[in-house]
Amino acid sequence: MSEKPKDRPGDESFYARRVAIAREIDALPGATTGNAAERADWFERVYAGADGDAAGVPWADLRPKDVLVNWLRKNPGHGQRAIDIACGLGDNAEAIAAAGYRTVGFDVAPSAVEWARARFPHSPVDYRVADLFNPPADWVGAFDLVSECYTIQSLTGAIREAAFAAVARLVKPGGHLLVVARTKEDYVPQPGPPWPLTPSELAHFGALGLVKVASRNYVVERPGRVIPHKFIVYRREA
Repeated sequence: MSEKPKDRPGDESFYARRVAIAREIDALPGATTGNAAERADWFERVYAGADGDAAGVPWADLRPKDVLVNWLRKNPGHGQRAIDIACGLGDNAEAIAAAGYRTVGFDVAPSAVEWARARFPHSPVDYRVADLFNPPADWVGAFDLVSECYTIQSLTGAIREAAFAAVARLVKPGGHLLVVARTKEDYVPQPGPPWPLTPSELAHFGALGLVKVASRNYVVERPGRVIPHKFIVYRREA
C-alpha cells in the first residue's frame, strides 16, 4: 500500500476530509473500548479502510514530530538500539533511524506496517507487526531509546492503565524514553478518543523507575482548535 496523490497535511481540503472521516471511524466498533483485541481490530480497520489516503488516519502527519526531530538533532545515535511504539506510517521511526539509531518500528495493525514499508522501501528500519502488551521476549529492557508518541492517549480503561508499564519495560538501564502526547489537567473532563494524558497519569513512569530529565509544554494548532501537548524525556538509571 502506498499513499494516494491527494491533498497533504496543511491543505484545507485535507483537514476537511479528515474531520469528516474522523467522525466515521469514531463510530466504528472498538473505537472506545478498553478491550485490547477489539482496540487492535479498530486500528486495523482504520488503516485498511484509509486505502492509501492519509486523511483517513487522523494522527498521521506524513512527517516526524518536530519535538522529536529537535531532540534527535542534539542526541544522535551511534548504532544504539531504538524502538518506535505504534509506528503507524513510519515517519517518526525514519527520523530516529536517520539520526543513527538501529531502529525497530512496530504496530499492532498489519495494514499500517505494510503502508510504512511501501512508503520507505529502502528503509533501514525493521518494521514489524507486534503487540505492545505481548512483545517479543528479547525486546524487554533492550532499547537505548524508546519513542512513545500518541499511543497511550489512544487507549482507555484497563489497557490504558497497563500501557505505562508496557512502555517502560522496553527501556534498558541507562536508556531514554521520549513521550509525545496531548495533555490536560486531572480535573478537566474531555471525551475521546483520544484521551489526553494527565499529570497524575504521567507520574506512573516515575513509579516504574524512570526519572524525568526534561519536559516541554507546547501547542498544536488545527483549524479552529489549539491543542495542548507535552514532550517529556525520561531516563532509566543504569
